[in-house]
Amino acid sequence: MRQLRTFHRAAALLSFSRAAAELNYAQSSVTGQIKGLENALGVALFERLSGRKVRLTPAGWRLMPYAERLLLLADEARNAASGSPEPSGRLVIGTMESIATYRMPPLLEFFHHRYPRVRLSLRTTIGDETRQALRQGTYDLGFLMEEATEHPGLESVVLCEEPLALVAAPRHALAGREFGITDLVRQSLLATEPGCAYRDLFERELKSSGEPVDFMEFGTIEATKRAAAAGLGVSLLPEVTVAAELAQGSLVRLPWQPPFTLRTQLAWRAGKRLPAHVRLFLEQARKLVSEEAGQA
Repeated sequence: MRQLRTFHRAAALLSFSRAAAELNYAQSSVTGQIKGLENALGVALFERLSGRKVRLTPAGWRLMPYAERLLLLADEARNAASGSPEPSGRLVIGTMESIATYRMPPLLEFFHHRYPRVRLSLRTTIGDETRQALRQGTYDLGFLMEEATEHPGLESVVLCEEPLALVAAPRHALAGREFGITDLVRQSLLATEPGCAYRDLFERELKSSGEPVDFMEFGTIEATKRAAAAGLGVSLLPEVTVAAELAQGSLVRLPWQPPFTLRTQLAWRAGKRLPAHVRLFLEQARKLVSEEAGQA
C-alpha cells in the first residue's frame, strides 16, 4: 500500500521530487518504492525524461484507477477498524482567488470546527489548469467559475450563479449615465490575468465592437479593485468581490449588464469514486455556498 500511495502521488504530480516533498520522503525513497513496485509487477510504470521529468507508461496509466480504488478501500478499512465514525482524510481542492476569499470562508470554518480530522489543502489555479489537475488526479475537487457547465472528463455540480458588476470610481465619466459598448471599449480597462473566465468573456464582448481592446492587468482582485477606486479605469468583477466597496461608496456599479452568465461549480474527475470525506465536503459546499449566494 505504501508503494501504491507513492506511485499515485508521483503519477498525479508527474514528479518524483514533488511527490517526495508532499509525502515527506527523501527523493531516493520515492525512487526506491517506485522501482520496487515496478519489479513486483514486472513492468515499467514511468518513463524518465530529461530534466528530472517523468511521464506514465501505458502500464502506469492502466494501474492508476486501480491504485485509486485500492487506496480508497484501504482508508475505508482503516476507519472501520478504528471504530471512529468521524470522517478523516486528506482533501486537495483547486480554487481561485475570488472563491477562496469570498465564498469559501464559511465552508472552511465549518470543516475546521466540525471535522478536524479532514485535512484540507487549497491550491490556487484557474480554468484549464484546474480542469487538467482534476483529470490527472492532482486535485480531489476543483472550484470552477465558468459559463459552460459540462467539461470533458469531469463531473460537476452548479453551486450558484455568479453575478458580475462593472465598477468604477464614483466620479468616473461613465458613472450614472447610459453608454454603449463602443463608449466602454474606449475607456481605461482594468483586469485580472488572462485565463480568468469573466475577464476572457468580457474581452470577447468588447472585441465585438471592432475597436482595439487593451487591458491594464493586475495580479489580484484586491489590486484591481484598488486601482478602480483610485480612478484608473473600469473593471468587470464578480459582484461578491466588490460588495463591500459598493456598500461603502468607494466604487459604483456602472449601468451595463454583461450578456453572459457565470456559474460557480464544484467538479471532480468523471467515474471517480469519491471517499466519504470528499462526498461530505461536496454536500456541505452545495448547502453553504448556495445559501450564502441566495442571501447576498
